[in-house]
Amino acid sequence: MSWSDAVPNLLIGLREGLEAGLVVSILLAALAKTADTGRRVSSLPVWLGVLAAVMVAGSFAAVITYSTSVLSSWAQEAVGGILSVLAVGLVTGMVFWMRRTAAGLAAQLRGEVDRAVTIGAGALALTAFLAVGREGLETTLFIWAAVKASGQTASPLFGAAAGLLAAIVLCTLLYHRAVRLDLGVFFRRTALALIVIAAGVLAYGLGDIQEASFLPGQRWVAFDVANHIDPSSWWASIISGITELSPQMTVLQVVAWVGYLMVVIPMFVLAGRRSSEAASSSPPRAAKSRSEWWVRLAAKRPWSTAAALIVVPVTAAAVTIAVLPTASAATTTSVTVTRTACADSWTSGHSGRQTFAVNNKSGKVAEVNLDNASGGVVAEIETLGPGTNADMAATLGAGSYHFACLLSGAPPATSASVQVSGAAQGQPAAVAPLTLAELTGPNDQYQAYAARDLAALAARVKVLTGDLQRDDLAVARNDWLGAQMDWELVGASYDSFGDMGLAIDGLPDGLPEGVADPAFTGLHRLEYGLWNGQGAAVLVPLATTLSANIAKLQQNLNSADIAGDPTNLPIRAHEILEDALRDHLSGIDDLGADAAYPETYADTQVTQVVLAELAPLITARSPHLLAALDLQLAALQAALGDTKSGGGWKSPGITPLMAGQQVDASIGSLLESLSSVPDLLEIPPAS
Repeated sequence: MSWSDAVPNLLIGLREGLEAGLVVSILLAALAKTADTGRRVSSLPVWLGVLAAVMVAGSFAAVITYSTSVLSSWAQEAVGGILSVLAVGLVTGMVFWMRRTAAGLAAQLRGEVDRAVTIGAGALALTAFLAVGREGLETTLFIWAAVKASGQTASPLFGAAAGLLAAIVLCTLLYHRAVRLDLGVFFRRTALALIVIAAGVLAYGLGDIQEASFLPGQRWVAFDVANHIDPSSWWASIISGITELSPQMTVLQVVAWVGYLMVVIPMFVLAGRRSSEAASSSPPRAAKSRSEWWVRLAAKRPWSTAAALIVVPVTAAAVTIAVLPTASAATTTSVTVTRTACADSWTSGHSGRQTFAVNNKSGKVAEVNLDNASGGVVAEIETLGPGTNADMAATLGAGSYHFACLLSGAPPATSASVQVSGAAQGQPAAVAPLTLAELTGPNDQYQAYAARDLAALAARVKVLTGDLQRDDLAVARNDWLGAQMDWELVGASYDSFGDMGLAIDGLPDGLPEGVADPAFTGLHRLEYGLWNGQGAAVLVPLATTLSANIAKLQQNLNSADIAGDPTNLPIRAHEILEDALRDHLSGIDDLGADAAYPETYADTQVTQVVLAELAPLITARSPHLLAALDLQLAALQAALGDTKSGGGWKSPGITPLMAGQQVDASIGSLLESLSSVPDLLEIPPAS
């Protein structure tokens, strides 16, 4: 059992259970005081109301658990994410409600009990049901969401159950006054811990919604610590268990987590100060007397009301589950990954669509693939955290299949092969894992392309040098833009050419003397000089140095430490335009030319070249992706073309707002789609 997953859910169960238990204790105490006045009132209706509230909460838990289990993986992520966000909203409201009303809760409930006693047992049962029912539903939904975020293992369920049991014991002792507990301090301090847990559940829920494609940014990863630390280590498990944070989080998840804490914690502290001031300045108000319809009904049919409160939710849950589609045992198979075995329980299979529920009990981060006999990947789970579950959907036809498990820090393992007979309609083609040899050919094509473009760049810089020697700065500025676009067409993203690339196109960032530093050379140094009044005497030597650096890069282009690693090519497909967004469109690399739009246009052209080189590999793995990328690239190029005027490019500063926004929107959606290419063409660790 993982204590890191159990402890946060123990706190949730204790806190939520104590709130509901206090309501019951106050109701029973109010009845006891009524008995002191000579009116004998049984506590049985209260317990019937409590039982009914428990039935509603249990029925609700059964419905959401079963309904999500029979949904598709996509639908499970969507529904689970939405319910998690809803749970965070409810528990946040509950925390603030308790902060404001805890002091007057007892008086309010005693007033309700006094009124219910005068009407009869049915009203008393209904009062208990309504008082406890809300707490029960909130508790059920939040524990369900927290358990799901923790990994759906036994540990969070054990922790929640232990917390609820502890709450029952505490409430019993408090009722008999065997312990003295400052409830105000308890609720204040546990509320802060609950807010931290809720922030993690919110981030997890938003991640599920992103996985279901209801929200963008699924591939905009803020961090992935699994590549640097072992998420299964004891200290990482404690941190992730307490905060509900995962080893990999998107930008949206991080922003939501930080934003929630920054907003809710100050509001909670401020709400406490206001409630204290209000309590000290205003006397408690008596409960209003109302005659709701349910009170009148309960007075006429007391025990029927109590029985209905118990039977109706159970019946409703049973009917709901009955009409839901059945999860056939034949289409859902549970497999387990351990340190020593990879899905060894899978011994038989059938053709058709099916779901594998994969449980990672290895204590390590795992990548799990379902392969056919030739090693083709039929389905996969790229990252499965320790102690977590995930569904893998696959359509199997006739053939032999086996699971392949790649655990962090461990050699690959495979299951026994299972023979499947019978054809399957709609079976996707299995794709063999990518090998280095498959990327070598496209990378060689890129090398040849880059060599041709570097030759064009060298020729353009020679012309630019002649302009400067004649001190014709107007023509030099035009030829500088041509040279800069030639460099963009090389596709040197994220400093992939190392020091040589920086010498050709580096910025003065970090240099001691900034733009005046002798180490600042290359195209951007010429840009600064051309648009800041520097003449030929200064710029001609810089152009000569640039020509020499280009020649040096041409000679070393095929070396492994420059651009010879084929695995960089799929990354380049995404990062060229990511560079454009980061540097050009943001204005970071503008030193006077205002050339963000033509530079970005050149980047779209080289991105098309790289995608064409990778086209056979992409199409084999995602047949419709290239067509979608072509449409998005065309949309971005059209948006960039709209920034032209009179045959020339406008600077971003004078471009109409709508035109600039269209460029930003187009490149954002394109980058979202391009981000799938590096993952799609990733070489497995075993290769």
